[in-house]
Parts: sequence; structure tokens; C-alpha cells
Amino acid sequence: MDENVKPHEDEQHATNTGQKLNWLRAGVLGANDGIVSTAGVVIGVAGATPHNVAAIATAGIAALVAGAFSMAGGEYVSVSTQRDTEKALIAKEKWELENMPEEEREELADLYRQRGLSEHLAHQVAEELMAKDALAAHAEIELGIDPDHYTSPWAAAASSFVSFTVGALIPLIMILLPVGEHRIWIAAAAVVLGLFLTGLISATLGGAPRGRAIIRNVLMGSATMVATYLIGLAFGTAVL
Repeated sequence: MDENVKPHEDEQHATNTGQKLNWLRAGVLGANDGIVSTAGVVIGVAGATPHNVAAIATAGIAALVAGAFSMAGGEYVSVSTQRDTEKALIAKEKWELENMPEEEREELADLYRQRGLSEHLAHQVAEELMAKDALAAHAEIELGIDPDHYTSPWAAAASSFVSFTVGALIPLIMILLPVGEHRIWIAAAAVVLGLFLTGLISATLGGAPRGRAIIRNVLMGSATMVATYLIGLAFGTAVL
């Protein structure tokens, strides 16, 4: 280890890296949702009206916009709720530290004892950590929260919006290519490739087996396209 690098800097770097990986994984999953949901819509409409490009484009754009805003809104509400909860817990912890510091010191020492430290060392660690930053010490081990770094709901919403849109553009662009009756097959092939990549990336980031993740991702997306195509075909035949 580099002697110029302090242990807490290593820990902060590891935390930041973990957060970045989580954001990246969420972005990949958002793109995956965009691919599957938009592909289902445009291929279903194409099954019903294969030569009506205007109808396919309208449905695809509507699916993209509605899906992107829905993803962004859901992420904003979810992260905002989490952020409010974390702030409430931190406020409670501040009150306890101000009004019952001895009890909080003993609680912190007990938490370290539960993690395997001896009685003497647990009290020593608790004393030193509380002398430096009592709130941070308690928030980290007791709540698992960094009081100086809350997740931004706006950043989460923007990330979801962008990732969903990028994924949704794959089937939308491919289905609108001027290739006549082959548009459905070309779009489906592009979707399968997109699902292969998102499955590969998400498995790699999560440390999961890649083969199973890819197969699962491709099969579910393909099943969605087949189902919506058959529904569109049935409706199109019924109208004719």
C-alpha cells in the first residue's frame, strides 16, 4: 500500500466506486426496460399494421416518452422517500447524541463488540470515533448512512430518464428503417443484440454468472416481442 494514501481515503474511494457501480447497474437496467417495453409496443403495432409507418412511429414515440417519464418519476419518488427517511434517522441520532451521549457511547461500543472486538478495544474505538465525529460514527455503523452524502433524487430521475430513452431508441429506430416487410425482423434482431449486451453488462457489474443472465434476459425480451406481435397480428386480422 502507498504510504501516502490514508486508510480512510481508501475506504472513501471504495465507497465512491461502489456508488458508481450501482448507478451504472441501474442505468443498464433502465436501458433494458426501455428496449423491452418499446419493442413490445412497436412490434405489436407492426404486427397489426405492418405498412402503416405513421401508426408504428406514433405508438413507439408515445411508448418512449411515457416510459421515460414514468421511470424518472418513479425513481424520483423512491429516492426522495429514501432520502427523507435517512434525514429523519440522522435527526433522531443527533438528538440522542446531544441528550444522552453516554448511552450512545455505550451503544457504539456494544455494536463493535458484536463485530468481534474485545471489551477494552470496543470502548477505545468508540471513544476515539466519537471524539472525532460522533454523528458520522453512529450513522455509519448503526444506520449504514453517510450523513454528508445523500442520494440526489433529481440525479436518479435524470439517470433513469436518459437510460430508458437510450434503450427505447434501439427498437424505435430499427422498426422505422425503410426496409419494407423486413422491418419487424430487423428490429427484433437489434433488440436481441441489445438484450444480450445489457444482460452481459449487468451480470459483469453484479458479479453474477454471465451465461444465465444473458439467456434469461434474451428469453424474456423475446417472449415479450412474440406475445405482442401475435396480439397485434390477431387484431390486425380481425379488423381486416
